[in-house]
Amino acid sequence: MDRRKFFRLLGVGGLLSLMKAKAQGSPWTEKTFETLTPLGTPLSEYGGRSPFEEGVVRYISPNLRTRHSGASFAPIGDLEGVITPNGLFFERHHAGVPQVDPEAYRLVIHGMVERPLIFTLEDLKRFPSVTRTYFIECAGNGQNGYRNPPDPSLTATRSRGLASNASWTGVPLALLLKEAGVKPGAKWLVPEGMDAAMYTRSIPLEKAMEDVLVAYAQNGEALRPEQGYPVRLVVPGWEGSIQVKWLRRILVTDLPAMAKDETSEYTDVMADGRVLAFTWIMEPQSIITSPSGLQQIKPGFHEIRGLAWSGYGRVTRVEISFDQGRTWRRATLEPPVERYAFVRFKMPWYWDGKEVVLWSRAWDEAGNTQPTREEFFRRWGRNNRYHYNAIQAWRIQGDGQVVNGDQPLGGQAFGPAGGCGGEVLDV
Repeated sequence: MDRRKFFRLLGVGGLLSLMKAKAQGSPWTEKTFETLTPLGTPLSEYGGRSPFEEGVVRYISPNLRTRHSGASFAPIGDLEGVITPNGLFFERHHAGVPQVDPEAYRLVIHGMVERPLIFTLEDLKRFPSVTRTYFIECAGNGQNGYRNPPDPSLTATRSRGLASNASWTGVPLALLLKEAGVKPGAKWLVPEGMDAAMYTRSIPLEKAMEDVLVAYAQNGEALRPEQGYPVRLVVPGWEGSIQVKWLRRILVTDLPAMAKDETSEYTDVMADGRVLAFTWIMEPQSIITSPSGLQQIKPGFHEIRGLAWSGYGRVTRVEISFDQGRTWRRATLEPPVERYAFVRFKMPWYWDGKEVVLWSRAWDEAGNTQPTREEFFRRWGRNNRYHYNAIQAWRIQGDGQVVNGDQPLGGQAFGPAGGCGGEVLDV
């Protein structure tokens, strides 16, 4: 509706209503319709955001022993849409962020190949490129769910902020491997990063030939240093710890490396005591971001909003419960709904001012869904710290304050959750 039509429909009665609302303390003032006369800011070489948005930042636990090894959480409770801005994409480092000169950069592919190859950054950019939207999620995302008793001050950011979604541009790894000529008997790749930890993980050759990207751009610009500049791996649907940043070499071999971060770390302890060495695929997740932890709402109409994703492919539906899972209502998925990518879900809702607990659960195209906390712990037990995907509950109190709605399971507390890679990322 344009401005002229708005005021025509408003009419005299509407104007009187506005005047009455102003007299009763309505937030609008004369400045609401004031014409701005001073000149605005001039042109700039690189755009910044409004100073009124400076509070929207990544969360870093104040209890980290060092900021060189740890993580920062994307502020998912404050973001809109599905694309995470580059400057707010979550971080995970094992030895700080290296500064890599793109002119001196080289990527080596060697081992069980016919032709060991060395690529410069410009070499990689000469190959046919693809652009895909994928989420990346730390294996430790959701780690606060392991707390007993649950943390009442939990926010959406601290609950699921170790996940982000971006548009990635790069070269299919399969294309580079074909150039090198993989020898018969090769089954694994061992990529290595340029950080001080020389971070290493193992990837099955089958996955590498399917959809892995050697990426050099994110959301239309070069990778940020904390995201692996100038080159990183993007492994759709799999845990973030396997998506090696600052990629400098790939060893083609017949066995996994069994490196530190796939033996002593990034392994999953199940309820029966068995330990799973390789659990790469990220289970379906959803989280209501509005209303969510520590937010405040008023009685009346609202739009419930949230994010969902799955490492098994496309999210097919998201459901919301207002009675702790006894009944479910289907939310609307905002297109496009892509494989291995965030999708935004929404539902109109009227809050009557009474206390209520909100749940959400996602379903993916493979038929997987999120478990309740009780169901999750029956499978995984309480000694794990990775791959938490149980339903996140939000309790809206009578005063409109939103708090963590998870309930203790009873029994002996098992202490704070660990983090990605053996550290306590958030206590």
